[in-house]
Amino acid sequence: MSWRISLLATGGFLAVQAFILFLLGQPALCECGYVKVWEGVVASVGNSQHLSDWYTFSHIIHGVIFYAVLWKFFPRVPRHWLLVVALGAEVAWEILENTPMVIEHYRNQALAQGYVGDSILNSLSDTLAMVGGFLLAWRLPLWASVALVLMLELFVGYQIRDGLLLNIVNLAYPFEIIERWQTGG
Repeated sequence: MSWRISLLATGGFLAVQAFILFLLGQPALCECGYVKVWEGVVASVGNSQHLSDWYTFSHIIHGVIFYAVLWKFFPRVPRHWLLVVALGAEVAWEILENTPMVIEHYRNQALAQGYVGDSILNSLSDTLAMVGGFLLAWRLPLWASVALVLMLELFVGYQIRDGLLLNIVNLAYPFEIIERWQTGG
């Protein structure tokens, strides 16, 4: 019974996420008229519009971090309920990330100047990537989860000069030295 309720809660969170993003005016799909599995060009109109992109890796890391924090502070809570809590946090972030205020803040950053927010499809895919990271952390030993986070962060940083840590820093306070490095200056 408990698993069924947690699955129902999961579906409910995803439905609420999609509905609120719709109310915020985010398109369901890329306005280009097609869906791609991978959008590899950061500075393109397709970024954050298709199923996955370079920032999908950050959402996998979210899942690993959520698992570690929730499991550490709530070790007696069944893990499927911890997943529901993590899902709620990720859905809240996805909604906040697509508010006009945050979209405008991102537009002031070097790599996100044409950013218009996520399509609903991309946002839901990001949330499912977080679930994947959570499930990986649930099954992997601690050292492997740490290695996964470091590997993903370094790989994305090398490929596009961005990543979860730089994204957080730039969201809190954009540093000119980071912006110059990200733009190749």
